[in-house]
Amino acid sequence: MSTLTVNTLRKSFGQRRLLSIETLSLVAGKSYALTGENGSGKSTLLRILAGIEAPDSGRGHYGAASFDWQPYPDSLRREVIYVHQQPYLFHTSVADNIAYGLRARGVGPGQRERLIAAAIAWARLERLLTTPPQKLSGGERQRVALARAWVLSPKVLLLDEPTANLDAESRQQTIDLLQGLCAPQCTTVVACHDRDLIAMPGMQRLHLVGGRIEQPSTAAE
Repeated sequence: MSTLTVNTLRKSFGQRRLLSIETLSLVAGKSYALTGENGSGKSTLLRILAGIEAPDSGRGHYGAASFDWQPYPDSLRREVIYVHQQPYLFHTSVADNIAYGLRARGVGPGQRERLIAAAIAWARLERLLTTPPQKLSGGERQRVALARAWVLSPKVLLLDEPTANLDAESRQQTIDLLQGLCAPQCTTVVACHDRDLIAMPGMQRLHLVGGRIEQPSTAAE
């Protein structure tokens, strides 16, 4: 297990400096709630950590390796999984959506089917297997996206507002899944405003304000 560290990370949009982070260390096996006002840069930070967006400057460290953000290391791309607030699903089937990353990684059919079955059971998606993905509710789509992430056994998992805009039942189902998703071998960062997520056992809080990360603290503090 490796710690992902960010040093002197800067990101601006026009004249506005959005992120100015001197040091941020995400310790292997820990779970973090990334909080902050709307527009504070939470999503941008997650996208940078996932290699979807590049900072203006900065260095990263993962384990014993140091890297520049441009280009983002291929080795890290396999370790880090990002789940969008409104995840895109292919108009094929629930099972095919879960299988997407496994196929991209060249996992053989036999092992792939076993892993898909495990992910479906984990996310309790059995009754949705015959439902076209475009007809799923927001909460159901989120559960499929979480299963698609879970099946890849990420070392770093980045979740952007996973309970936003969900009804009460879907929100609770998502929170229940997240409690099992934050595995001991996985570093998890959840950008959110959800008090129940922030208060999950073992969750440390990272508060983004003025482009900087405040000293991490537990949710109970």
